[in-house]
Amino acid sequence: MDKYLICGLGNPGVEYAETRHNTGYMVLDAFAKASNIVFEDKRYGFVAETSIKGRKVFLLKPTTYMNLSGNAVRYWMNKENIDQKRLMVISDDVALPLGDFRLKAGGSNGGHNGLGHIQQLIGQDYPRLRIGIGNDYPQGRQVDWVLGKFSEADKALLSPRIDLAVEIIRSFVLAGIDITMNQYNKLGKASKANKEKKSDTAANNKEEICQVKQE
Repeated sequence: MDKYLICGLGNPGVEYAETRHNTGYMVLDAFAKASNIVFEDKRYGFVAETSIKGRKVFLLKPTTYMNLSGNAVRYWMNKENIDQKRLMVISDDVALPLGDFRLKAGGSNGGHNGLGHIQQLIGQDYPRLRIGIGNDYPQGRQVDWVLGKFSEADKALLSPRIDLAVEIIRSFVLAGIDITMNQYNKLGKASKANKEKKSDTAANNKEEICQVKQE
């Protein structure tokens, strides 16, 4: 059976819940809820298991704290004998506007400490999904920003993007990184996606109005 490891980066503890740096945790929580599975506290992280059409999927929320995330990733890859190509890491990204995302097959850590530690231990040749948290903070206050909590307005914008991230995980497992990038990266900008959604809604409303007039 093919095995996959999906790692959502974040920090453990209630004080970090729903903070910007825990966006990866939030995506995996949404995936687990949709799959009706629960996390167990295991070595180096909270782990949940499921299967998608015969493929075994491990969800990992490292409890090493962000700067040592690589320890958890390397341990679970080795324990379950999972190939790097079947690893996906989900992280926050201050370089992207809130809700935007970018899926890549590999590359640099972009200054992210969690991705940086993973890179130190296993290299940079692994798929990653980076989700924007914006950067509306004064110079020198990045730590306060990433460890700050999302506002209600932020969460409302982010919620459908997290749902889309769940779809991306499923597509990655079933179709692979290349097809998934081609299919989903065009939806990466939240503002564009919202406009398209509004356009679709308006078109549907217009169609319904026409049907009513015909009746």
